Amino acid sequence: MELESSKSVPRSQTDTKLKIYFLPNLLTAGNLFCGFLALTKIVEADPAKGDFNHVIRNAIFYILLALIFDLFDGRVARMGGRESPFGREFDSLADLISFGAAPAFLMHHIVLRSVFSDQPRLSWIIAAIYLICGAFRLARFNCLATIAGTGGGKEFLGFPIPAAAGLVSSLTLFLLWLEERQVPVGKWGFILPAIMVFLSLMMVSEVRYPTFKSLDFRAKRTFTKMVIIVLLVACLMILWEKILHIVLPILFTVYLVYGFVRPRISRKVREEIEEDEEEENDDEP
Repeated sequence: MELESSKSVPRSQTDTKLKIYFLPNLLTAGNLFCGFLALTKIVEADPAKGDFNHVIRNAIFYILLALIFDLFDGRVARMGGRESPFGREFDSLADLISFGAAPAFLMHHIVLRSVFSDQPRLSWIIAAIYLICGAFRLARFNCLATIAGTGGGKEFLGFPIPAAAGLVSSLTLFLLWLEERQVPVGKWGFILPAIMVFLSLMMVSEVRYPTFKSLDFRAKRTFTKMVIIVLLVACLMILWEKILHIVLPILFTVYLVYGFVRPRISRKVREEIEEDEEEENDDEP
């Protein structure tokens, strides 16, 4: 009898049906697929060929496209009330490939290997540290979300791995842009490895970043705000080939610095930036 009871599986583990919602998980699958495509492009890139920069640009494009999928899968799940533990775990697995393995491999293959040509071990150690810290950050997020019984709240503990991947990819894009204009990089090439190590530490840090989950495109905004947003989006769409390599690094850097500035600004300004007060004020008379 003791053997039978020890082998029996708790009924709650076998009878519980997993909630797998189609659209949010389809977007997460798009995120994972883009990460895989980015890895294949990085492997195909050969410095001896003339299309090297073009192939790397495609890899960076797929990483940035994965960011868009990652941005909308959670929003679609929250808007439809379709959040689930399965979706959170699937999202983390996709993030580890698209924003952990792909950027780490990109940096090792394109930047680190050339910067540390005399010390090849140092190049893959830096890339591995980034990947491991990203995995730690995702595991910690899932644990905290499970303990809290929510999707993680309105704050990230540590720098989000999608933002870290966006910063690494956009800076690589910026370096390619400088190289095409024959601007000598020189010792500036050591900045990216240093930034990568710093981002690795930031992902497992205690610095808090807003999730911007409360941002609602249906929310009421002032006319001036709406005009500015529309103009910025229009300029980005028209001039994206000329300004994308400059705008993206600035955006991700601002978000990185905001985590340090955030505790030092007033609560009113912080709420206006993060739109925290909209949901609270909806039920007020």
